[in-house]
Amino acid sequence: MARSDNLTGALLMMGSMVAFTVNDVFIKTLAGDIPLFQLLFLRGIVTTILVGAIAWRMGVLRVRLSRRDMGSVAIRIIAEIGAAYFFLTALFNLPIANVTAILQVIPLTITLAAAVFYRDALGWRRLVAILIGFGGVLLIVRPGADDFTVYSFYALAAVGFVTLRDLITRRLSRDAPSMLVTFITSASIMVAFGLASLGGDWVAVDLRAAGLVLGASVMVVGGYLSSIMVMRVGEVSFIAPFRYTGLIWALLLGWLVFGEWPAPVTLVGAAIVVGSGMFTLYREAQLGWKRRSSLAPRPR
Repeated sequence: MARSDNLTGALLMMGSMVAFTVNDVFIKTLAGDIPLFQLLFLRGIVTTILVGAIAWRMGVLRVRLSRRDMGSVAIRIIAEIGAAYFFLTALFNLPIANVTAILQVIPLTITLAAAVFYRDALGWRRLVAILIGFGGVLLIVRPGADDFTVYSFYALAAVGFVTLRDLITRRLSRDAPSMLVTFITSASIMVAFGLASLGGDWVAVDLRAAGLVLGASVMVVGGYLSSIMVMRVGEVSFIAPFRYTGLIWALLLGWLVFGEWPAPVTLVGAAIVVGSGMFTLYREAQLGWKRRSSLAPRPR
């Protein structure tokens, strides 16, 4: 049974990564056609409706969150807004594989931040792996190189906001349903970017753009649902490494759709980050630590 659960969990994790990467492709395709804030608002409308319908079917919309949980959700919303803005700005201006490669450092930043703020145990082996992983990020970003772009720092800012989001998520009580938190977050992001879009020009949305926005919304919801189901089956230590398949899909789709292929040094940096992350997950499994944050979805 455990082997079957692990296989199911691995397939769900890979499916989640495919869904999130396809969403990235749809959104990147619209870069330059629709202003970012308008795009996020339109996607937020569809996403909030879909998530709201699921939450209603689950009966979680009637749940009242405690004051402490509401405070955590408020901070989490701010983190999600920051992550979405910086991630998508980077995505609009960098190859999709480069942005995805930088985001692979998230499990390392979460491990380090949890040790600093929650005093989780952190042995020297994992600390060395984290430092090596950060070295891999420097190879991807390459400050001072001829092809360096400031938008790499936008991707790093997204990493910071996702790390904050996941640290705050750990403070939520078990009485706070995940789907309710997701609905509140989605609705808040929709409102925030809707208000922000009022300060700029809006453009007409044709049928092609509307289809891409709808497709992106469906992919985001599908990816998130898959990531939730992942947490309920199999062993985290077996399933978590499959999150790195998202980089493979980003490389493949970036090449097929946009004709992008990272520089060799970027691929080396990405391999270092992935290797460091997998070693960290392996060490956590050895020590018997199972953290939900390693399976958390990326910013969208």
